[in-house]
Amino acid sequence: MLDVKQLFSDRLKAHVLELGRYLRYIFTGHLAIAMVFILGALSIYYQQWLEQMPEGFPSEWLMAIIFGFVAVYAPIQTFLKKADLVFLIPAEHRLKGFFLRAILYSFFTQLYLLVLAVFALAPLYFQTYSNYTGKELGLLFLLLIVLKVWAYVVSWWMHKVRDTSTRRMEWILRFLLVTALVFFFMQQEIIFTIILTVLLIGLWLVNIFFAKQTNSVNWELLIEQDYQRKRAFYRLANMFTDVPHLETQVKKRRILATMLTKGMPIKTVSTFLYLFRLTTVRSTDYLGIFLRLLVIGLVLVWTVPNQWLMLIFGFLFMYIIFLQLLPLYRHHRTLVWIELYPIKAEKRLASFTKWMRQIMLFSAILFIIPFLFEQRWLEGAIMMVASLVFIYMIIPSYIQQKYRKEA
Repeated sequence: MLDVKQLFSDRLKAHVLELGRYLRYIFTGHLAIAMVFILGALSIYYQQWLEQMPEGFPSEWLMAIIFGFVAVYAPIQTFLKKADLVFLIPAEHRLKGFFLRAILYSFFTQLYLLVLAVFALAPLYFQTYSNYTGKELGLLFLLLIVLKVWAYVVSWWMHKVRDTSTRRMEWILRFLLVTALVFFFMQQEIIFTIILTVLLIGLWLVNIFFAKQTNSVNWELLIEQDYQRKRAFYRLANMFTDVPHLETQVKKRRILATMLTKGMPIKTVSTFLYLFRLTTVRSTDYLGIFLRLLVIGLVLVWTVPNQWLMLIFGFLFMYIIFLQLLPLYRHHRTLVWIELYPIKAEKRLASFTKWMRQIMLFSAILFIIPFLFEQRWLEGAIMMVASLVFIYMIIPSYIQQKYRKEA
């Protein structure tokens, strides 16, 4: 006899235990400390920017877009597994309670994004609407909660639609309507708010029509989305500790791979350097993390008005990028054939250290350019000297200390 309540409880308990195990490593790591420092510095810069906010800045639309996205974003975590395609599909008609609990769990665990968005944009909200009080913000918050509830209901209905383009077009249309509704609600334009509410009700009726076309659950889509969310969390946790069951995706990326390996000598000493370069380029984890952090760091260094904040962000993102790429050394630890290479572990570690120095030197050059462009020669010199010390002294020492037992 299938106990739906017990099944959901067991899946939720296993999920919370796994989440807690990896979160313990994440929130005690160096990156967490660095991110707290970055957020603190950004909050100070945010307050200074609000005091000097330029005339004509479209703050209303910026807030509407952010609030609209947060209200429409409604991922559903069902805790389904691939084996459920075999064992649970025959009992689908008895799983309504299971899916209802999954939707409620997903809704309440995603409310923090709504709360964070409201708290983060509250200073901008009151700066834009100086005659408003907490009452107007409270009403806006209630509207966002209603839209969030509605988003989860619609999200569940649209999961039954097999056509990907239909689901995507519905989400885009709903996002545009919700964004416009939030904008006119903040502007206190009653007529436009009513019109957009009517349009959303019309879209809601269309969603019901699509949902009634099929009563069966789209198991493959729900399982795939759960898998993608879990994999994204594993990638985050892998920055702080080893995640043995993390599956990686590989892409060819011929142009980048050729650029990094074309001029390399065909020698034994270059074997692992060649392997580490290809792994960095072809693995979606390392290249994606590197590029995202590099772009975010460069944007911050280019935009902050204070030269010392530029230095702080430059140093921090150099350090963070290095920490994110450290797991690359153990990326192939489960492949037995690599151990057959007639190459000593010390040379493998030396190749990894060399590749890390090359990546960080490339990053350092990009971080120094903003200082030279703005003719901040002293700060640029400090950034260059500190980067060279970090690359040629700290990085080799840190890698040796961390991986010497494996060498």
